[in-house]
Amino acid sequence: MRLIVPLLVSLVLPLASGCDRQKAPEPQASAEAESGKGLDRSHKGEAAPVVKFKDPDGGEFNLADFKGKPVLVNLWASWCAPCINELPTLQQLEQAHANEGRLGIIAVSQDTAPQGSVEAFLGERDIGRFAAYHDERMELSSALNVQILPTTILYDAQGKEVWRYVGDLDWTGEEATKLLAELNGAPTT
Repeated sequence: MRLIVPLLVSLVLPLASGCDRQKAPEPQASAEAESGKGLDRSHKGEAAPVVKFKDPDGGEFNLADFKGKPVLVNLWASWCAPCINELPTLQQLEQAHANEGRLGIIAVSQDTAPQGSVEAFLGERDIGRFAAYHDERMELSSALNVQILPTTILYDAQGKEVWRYVGDLDWTGEEATKLLAELNGAPTT
């Protein structure tokens, strides 16, 4: 029994903050991110990768399609519990910004299953088309060196990374509001 409890803790603890895509995550920019969750500014200014993935209709899409407009990109998977918990708040954020048109919000599934199964998964949870983007080869997460899902990345209108948030976040909460305010020239922390 003494051996089982530490073993269980070592297996469950990493799941508490995100879904580890690979065994050894790269170092992050903040102490919170080093623990597997939090704000990471270490990629600030990097250009969005030119990687093709599927849009909700199955056509080819890439982040350059948002040229001239900031975009919030969420990488998620149906097997990732923190991703699933986060999606409804991301959907609320997307709906709040839909009429403004100043910020694009997409969630790109990193599931290797066919796009139809991802759409069915989202339909069962009444999650909108903003989350039906699909990268079954996980090329986007590879190009971005994303190790933990969910990871959400904010790109400015020039396609340059502003920050990334590693792990799940309540996108309707105060922390998310402060982070998104950086698009309007608010001071960064």
